Amino acid sequence: MRQNTLTNTMETYINIKDALIMKKRYYVLYFGGMVMNKTELVAAIAEKTALSKKDADSALKAFIEVVGDELGKGEKVQLAGFGTFEVSERAEREGINPRTKETITIPASKAPKFKAMKALKEKVNN
Repeated sequence: MRQNTLTNTMETYINIKDALIMKKRYYVLYFGGMVMNKTELVAAIAEKTALSKKDADSALKAFIEVVGDELGKGEKVQLAGFGTFEVSERAEREGINPRTKETITIPASKAPKFKAMKALKEKVNN
């Protein structure tokens, strides 16, 4: 009896886990296709460059850090054939609190922005 209960519990767990995975896949597919996470990106970089995954991870972390530092200084980072990372400034504006419907002031802010270059746009469209 105990073995049967354990088997049923494990089957239920596996079915729930499969359902959650399927729901996640459905959610990802519904909202714009498959998503490559950092681990998959590191593996792809390692495969393309013949670097180890550890070295590819270090290179990716360095790239993210350098781009972040430059954007923090207000500079642009332009990669030929890929695109430009830059900072966009948003002015202070009036908004509405959706919960209370009161008018609020949204402070000025800066946001990172990416503009794809022609070569990248062509690769995506072909």
